Amino acid sequence: MPDSPRPLLEHLIELRQRLIYAMIGFFIAFAVSYAFSEEIFQFLVKPLAKLLQAKGEGRRLIYTGLTEAFLTYIKVAAFAASFIAFPVIATQLWLFIAPGLYQNEKKLFVILASATPVLFITGAAFAYTVIFPTAYQFFLSFETAASAGTLPIQLEAKVNEYLSFVMRLIFAFGVCFELPVVLTLLASIGVVTRQSLIQKWRIAILIIFVIAAFITPPDILSMVGLALPLIILYGLSIVMVSVLENYRRRKSQLNV
Repeated sequence: MPDSPRPLLEHLIELRQRLIYAMIGFFIAFAVSYAFSEEIFQFLVKPLAKLLQAKGEGRRLIYTGLTEAFLTYIKVAAFAASFIAFPVIATQLWLFIAPGLYQNEKKLFVILASATPVLFITGAAFAYTVIFPTAYQFFLSFETAASAGTLPIQLEAKVNEYLSFVMRLIFAFGVCFELPVVLTLLASIGVVTRQSLIQKWRIAILIIFVIAAFITPPDILSMVGLALPLIILYGLSIVMVSVLENYRRRKSQLNV
């Protein structure tokens, strides 16, 4: 049929429009974030600064490349802009896919889309308030004071390496805390069920500890600090999948 390609073309045009709006939102958030990039970086370095200040005066972060500090602030602005612009990006995504969803799918999408930033921010906040101080205390324990005939060993972290470390952990914890969203989404398409999640809980806990050991710094407290919340979130996922299955069961009974 001559008109058959037209709907696809219209979808592509709308997709381009949604992407443009999302990019505009991101760049506006980036410009605002760059204006406050120094303050944002100081906020990210605060857990380490508290521990270093307790050890004495003169502690600092360094940069050894001419453009390193500037590029660090660019990364900080981009990192913050991704948080700030998420509502705009999620809204554009919703406006693009909503017309093709059934009513029950729209409800599920809204719930998952609302839970995604909450869980991500929760994971990031957990990393910032719990994991960072514990990990920094562990790493700073390897410093040694000067004595006769020896030199002190002190941390002088580079700003770009510190920022990369912080962003990697914040992103990793935020993504890991999305476990209920991921499992609920898999349950909605029939990949997993409540019964399978319950039966395979031992394997799930083993996988959680493996992921925690891979993501966190090499200390046992950080690994356990990530594994325990993920185990709790796994239990929450079972509850959410159960609610979804009960809803589908009641709906199927009403349609019979």
